Amino acid sequence: TLLCSRMQPSKDKNTEKAEPFYRLSVPKKTCSEIINEARNVLRTLSTQRPFTPTEDQRQLFGSGSSRPPQNRPPSVFSLHASSFDLAESRPVSGVRLSPLDHKPVLVTFAKDEDFSISFPKPPTDAAEVRKLSSARARFFRRTSQGNFLSAKMIPPNQNEEKLESEEPAMMNNLCRSNNNCLSEQRSYTPFNAESRQLICNERFGRSEKEDSLKGTTENFLFQLRGESDQIKRPGAMSSQPRSVDWKRRVTGSEDETRINESEKEEIFWHMKVLPILHELEKVEDNTENLCLACTELYQALNEGNMLGKRFKRRSVLLKILYKLVDIDSDPLRLKLAKIILAMKVDGKNLLSVCKLAFKICRNEKNDCIIQNDRLFDCLLDVLRTEDLQKNSEALLYCMGAIKCMSGNAVLLNEMVNKGAVEIFLQLMKQINNVKENDTHFFNLGHLLVQVTATLRNVADLAPARCQLICSGAVSELCVALEQRMNDKDVCTYIVRIFSKLSSYNDFCAALADCSRCYILFLALLNKHQKQQDLVIRIVFILGNLTEKNNQAREQFFKERGSVNTLISLFQTYHELDLNAQKWYHERGREEKNHPKHPSEAEDVLIKLIRVLANLSIHPSVGAALAAAHRIVELLITVLEYKSVDDCEELVINAATTINNLSYYKMKSSAVQDKKLHIAEMLLKLLMSNNMDGVVEAVRVFGNLSQHHEICDFIMQKKIYKFMIALLDAKNQDVCFSACGVLLNLTVDKNKRTLLMEEGGIAKLVDCLQDFGPADWQLACLICKTLWNYSENITSATSCFGEDADTLLVLLTALLDEELALDHSLDTDLKDHHKLYWEKEFKPVAEKLLDRIQRHHSSLPAGTTTPF
Repeated sequence: TLLCSRMQPSKDKNTEKAEPFYRLSVPKKTCSEIINEARNVLRTLSTQRPFTPTEDQRQLFGSGSSRPPQNRPPSVFSLHASSFDLAESRPVSGVRLSPLDHKPVLVTFAKDEDFSISFPKPPTDAAEVRKLSSARARFFRRTSQGNFLSAKMIPPNQNEEKLESEEPAMMNNLCRSNNNCLSEQRSYTPFNAESRQLICNERFGRSEKEDSLKGTTENFLFQLRGESDQIKRPGAMSSQPRSVDWKRRVTGSEDETRINESEKEEIFWHMKVLPILHELEKVEDNTENLCLACTELYQALNEGNMLGKRFKRRSVLLKILYKLVDIDSDPLRLKLAKIILAMKVDGKNLLSVCKLAFKICRNEKNDCIIQNDRLFDCLLDVLRTEDLQKNSEALLYCMGAIKCMSGNAVLLNEMVNKGAVEIFLQLMKQINNVKENDTHFFNLGHLLVQVTATLRNVADLAPARCQLICSGAVSELCVALEQRMNDKDVCTYIVRIFSKLSSYNDFCAALADCSRCYILFLALLNKHQKQQDLVIRIVFILGNLTEKNNQAREQFFKERGSVNTLISLFQTYHELDLNAQKWYHERGREEKNHPKHPSEAEDVLIKLIRVLANLSIHPSVGAALAAAHRIVELLITVLEYKSVDDCEELVINAATTINNLSYYKMKSSAVQDKKLHIAEMLLKLLMSNNMDGVVEAVRVFGNLSQHHEICDFIMQKKIYKFMIALLDAKNQDVCFSACGVLLNLTVDKNKRTLLMEEGGIAKLVDCLQDFGPADWQLACLICKTLWNYSENITSATSCFGEDADTLLVLLTALLDEELALDHSLDTDLKDHHKLYWEKEFKPVAEKLLDRIQRHHSSLPAGTTTPF
């Protein structure tokens, strides 16, 4: 506070004209510079971050979403085996085939029945027709019940095309002799030379009895090897059409390696995977055993390198897994989702499995099993690899599942440790690259809500904040904010991210360096002025930016319409607060029933006034705000209709801002024009029981008391007695502010006697003794007050009374450097104390001591120093 600018020249018998103390202490500095260095002349304000309640339920869009239910993807849906598309489960060929340039020709083969393909002929009698129809009926009834294993154990030497197109007829023959052909496949009988031929040809060309006998003795593990041997035999190559097809594909050592790998895959499939699939079909009524089997299945597939799209029997496996989705067990569905995701499904199946994962993650009770099964790794891989525009809906539910996970502290840490933050930002960057005229723009907004909501949760962790800064999150978030200005949900989540992170110095500095952010915040404030949850966070962010960064203060102020936007917000929420207060009074509510915590309107005003207080630190900005009559009027209005008991932070913030603006002394200052009205409003705060409010009011009086009108008001209202009483507060800041007012009062000769009325001299001496060595600024201020008071001294005793001797000894001791300075302090603090002692306190104390000594006859006998 400005306390000594009106220090008047003082006369003494031995000096024609004594200089004001602010010139004595630092001759080359102006009054304003001294005050700025003295003690927080202008003070920034801090406040609590706006409270964001946790959502009661995990869902894609919160209860406060601006999206109407009919225009957003659902969070609740039914999901069954039928939700998956079996046609999309086929393996992807690793070789791109060239189109055929000739017409297919039906080939006739030799009479050798061993190497001919006999196409099935229609039965000749009615009994055979009924037998075939009955078999087909049993097949479809069996597959409809979900027994895929017996229907899918196709000889491994058939290509994938045969698997898809001829599956029903072939499997009818394969399983006719035994309902459990899985047990047949487990038998092991070595092949001889005569049995090395395609089994499908044998089974189509022989009788059912021969088929049963032969099929059960042949081992599937060496079918492919037998087929490769036939390829090498010259005679077999001419009589076997499929051998010709193999020959086109198999050339050189690379093809030999491919065959060997295929053989290994066949062996692994039959020895490791098939037994597990058999267990899955056998224990459908026991979910615990199914979960164990799924765990073993995933491990086996991973061990056999069968995860992904290249696996030959991928479709058979997926159909079995899809069927199990109908079982109502989240632990089982979690394991199924993990395997299906690992199989790299796409299209409708990717969407369905992402929905399945989201459904599991919605239930908070599943967090433990999610953590144990590491579902997050699979979902993160989807975000990393899948095409944004092609699979936007699947990514939406995938990201929604991750957002649900981020509500758990353990899973949240796991995300950060696995580098998820960079993946989220990369996904956001892809979304930002889609422009508004793109057909996908609107739907991608739903996905962006999930991304920003997750980042908001992640921002609580220190490692995540570092990653966000290093990854350039500020610029990407600002781009999203600019592109999605009309999407309140996206804007709210991004603003919540900034609200959290701007409380930290490093991120706040990064945000302040993004010059685009100020105009974006102003645009949002103007567009969503009555959206309290959005407005309060933007204003909080602006308060953080302007609290420590002088460049941010200037840059924000220079943005077009910045002050007008703040005034408009002030008026809007001031009116809302007045209406709320009127509502309480009209209903006769007692004061005790009024909510003690700030209301929504009050909270906005608190943070808005904080921005004004912080902006006023900048010299040119502060001067402009001090001249803005509407701002000063609104601040005064707060003091008029609000008491400190109603809303402490709001009233104190208003008083602090007025104090900051009162520092600027200009003819155009609105504070100077309304100083008497301000003093009247501060009197109510001064008389309250709130010590913080009292101190703030005293600070404002310290600045305003430089004007004669305010000094007269203080004397008229007996405020000076209150200032003297505050010297007993035993608080350095309180004493400093009260002493500042007394100093300005003693400038006027007619008001100096007030120090004797309430024991003011004794209290000033006590403050000097109590706080002098610890606060040389306060000690200097006390000496200046006593200097003004003793201007017309004739006798030390008549001027200071019985405190003259105490003051004389005390000043002598405080001017002794060895006694006064604490040499136990660390170097920096010691230098700081010494600087203020030498430049501020010592010149004033020496002048005062000299004056007392010259008007004092003798020192008391036996006097000792109090230190």
